[in-house]
Amino acid sequence: MSALFNFHSFLTVVLLVICTCTYLKMQFPAILEQKTGFRGFFWKAARIGRPSFPFLHLFLRIETNDRLSRKKN
Repeated sequence: MSALFNFHSFLTVVLLVICTCTYLKMQFPAILEQKTGFRGFFWKAARIGRPSFPFLHLFLRIETNDRLSRKKN
């Protein structure tokens, strides 16, 4: 099922985008310097993720464990 129609999957995709943008901003700051246009969306995602990065990482770990346990059953 598409991530657009399943809220749980949509939330996972959004959190992964935020975490990825935050990681890229920390490793390669020049990539996400543009604050407007197409890259501006990713700059904003990195801006959101920077102060809450440990919490997002923890949430994604919990969600991954939850999905893996559901697949086994």
